[in-house]
Amino acid sequence: MTEPVGLRRATDRQILLPRSAKAGPLALPPAPTQLAELESVEAVSGEIAAAGNTKPRHATISCIIPCYNEQDTIADVLRSLLAQTRLPDVIHVIINNTDDDTPEIARSFEGRHTRSVKGEEFVTTVHVHDMGANPDKKVGALNYGYFLSRGYDFILGVDGDTTLARDCVERLELEMTDDPRIGGLSAVYTFDKSKFKGLMARFLVAGQRAQFAAFNMDNLLRGRNMAVLGGQCSLFSIRALESVMIRHHQQAPWVRDSEVEDSKLSLQIKDAGFSTKISATARAYVGPMTNLRALHGQQVKWNFGAIDLFWPGQRGDNKGQPLHPNLRLRWYENISMLFNLGSRIGFLLLLMAALSIHAFVFNPIWLIPPTVAMLLNLRLALAMKDKSASDILYAVLGVPAELYMWIRMGHFVSAWAQFLAQSDKDNWAAQANAEKGKGSAYVMPLVVLLAVLGGGIYAWSQQSLSVQSAILSLGWPILYLATIAQTVFMLRKLFRRHRGFQV
Repeated sequence: MTEPVGLRRATDRQILLPRSAKAGPLALPPAPTQLAELESVEAVSGEIAAAGNTKPRHATISCIIPCYNEQDTIADVLRSLLAQTRLPDVIHVIINNTDDDTPEIARSFEGRHTRSVKGEEFVTTVHVHDMGANPDKKVGALNYGYFLSRGYDFILGVDGDTTLARDCVERLELEMTDDPRIGGLSAVYTFDKSKFKGLMARFLVAGQRAQFAAFNMDNLLRGRNMAVLGGQCSLFSIRALESVMIRHHQQAPWVRDSEVEDSKLSLQIKDAGFSTKISATARAYVGPMTNLRALHGQQVKWNFGAIDLFWPGQRGDNKGQPLHPNLRLRWYENISMLFNLGSRIGFLLLLMAALSIHAFVFNPIWLIPPTVAMLLNLRLALAMKDKSASDILYAVLGVPAELYMWIRMGHFVSAWAQFLAQSDKDNWAAQANAEKGKGSAYVMPLVVLLAVLGGGIYAWSQQSLSVQSAILSLGWPILYLATIAQTVFMLRKLFRRHRGFQV
């Protein structure tokens, strides 16, 4: 195992080299005597800023894996890490609140591991830490891993159900060492669909693949600026994390007063002057949700946490940063979802109303929006690196994508309803229970939809024919305008250049 070089200040300068034959030539600093002369006139906080070690050296990486009931996946995660073309220098498996066999399975990998890649010898050591009952859950495990990793240059955060492509760590390190302005770098996430059977599971996995692909492509085309450094697989600069802690007076990088600790940290890294990026080539395979209950728990937590970041002073010391550049994409997602919800509910209500008085006349123009949506989904599917027939069928059939959009709109409504009600619900616990098959919150969006439709039908039946005609004459034009706006935005995304990026 490569020993950490000791604790360093965030202001210390150090040129880091990747352990990869793919690295290009590096612009080296002046000779030590010249450098000493230059630094003799520089000061940081009133102290001479002489670097303790100006000689370039290889970067060091500590990998931390927070685990909660991951007995089905932790072995695959560790195997994928130990098969990397660039092994992390140390791997810490940090188990919290677990009541399954995760500790026993992880401990079978404990100890020293070596691997030779193209003549380069890599050595790593796997450590397993069982925290037992931990009130801070994943955040507590991440912060524990941070303190174990002090003295290393980078922290690689990997979820307990995420496997990495064999060159993922090498590619992340290459990009991080090439640009020291990067404070955090995310891999491109997707799902391995080959492991799941059953119609519902395959449908939900296809939907999540398309959802993540759209999110990743949006970030890649925005200068590779990543809105969220997801905990699934991201490489963090220790200097950036320490800067966040100093700037925000924190004891540790991850805070427990946000339900999206990764989004919160991403904002803070950006505020500290570092960039947050998504890799163009490093890939990781995330564990998907394979039933509606678990998917609802996960997505409501994500949506609620994002909303919480918009609004000032809603939770803990979160000041809210609605205009933060990392939240622009989140605003776009919420506004887009509002348009999707309004247009679909509006169309259903107007269609039922028109049919009830025999006033509906089919116009082929209504086929344009779903056709554009299908073409957009198809183009995104073709941009997937590991696309298959199921991804293409999901896009061109249209119906699966539309059904998944209705499911996502249910998550959107549930999250906003919880936020506006100022509920103190623990969404971490709700997601954990949902993944265990507990809870029925996932059916509430359907109940609300039926109630809205039922209420609309009843209210419609109480109106006179003249009022009904007036409602239709006003409602259809409004829906036309909203649909035209949506279609224009879809066409813009359909014809934008992907610049060779694959998701």
